[in-house]
Formats: sequence, C-alpha cells, structure tokens
Amino acid sequence: MLTLTETATTVVKTIVDQDPNTEASGLRINGEPGAPNLTVAVVAEPEAGDSVIEAEGARVFLEENAAIALSDKTLDAQVGENGAVNFAVLDKT
Repeated sequence: MLTLTETATTVVKTIVDQDPNTEASGLRINGEPGAPNLTVAVVAEPEAGDSVIEAEGARVFLEENAAIALSDKTLDAQVGENGAVNFAVLDKT
C-alpha cells in the first residue's frame, strides 16, 4: 500500500485545506492503463472503486490503476521557493 512521507502528509493536508468542499475532501491520484504519468487533483470525495489512504489527517484517493502502480511506493513532496509543489514517487526502503 502507498505510504506518505511526513512532508507529503503536510503538503497534502495544506493543499486540500485550501479547497474545503467537505470533510471528505482529498487528493485523488489517477492513472491510465499503461501510461507512465499519473495525475492529481483535489476532489470532494473518493470515487467508487478508489482506495483511500489516510495519514495523520491527509486523505489520498487512488484510482484502481494508480493503486496498482503505487502499491509498493512512498509518496514524497517538495515545495519550491515559489510555492510550487512537486510530488515524487519513491521505492520503499
């Protein structure tokens, strides 16, 4: 199952809190079959079939293909000087 670093947990909570649609809001990661890229978006709630990852108040919803691709990974994040967020997918150590 995907895990989040402390930094990723903080960043996800910060991003989601900026768009407080509901208490069920979270960051949704979507993947297309065979595609190398994943997309992320803040959504009000998980879609049917999504896996839900919760870490210290951060909620991440994984679309089925993304859940498979990230099952043995760790999500990390960095915030640049201009406030831009970059997510990185790391192998678990």
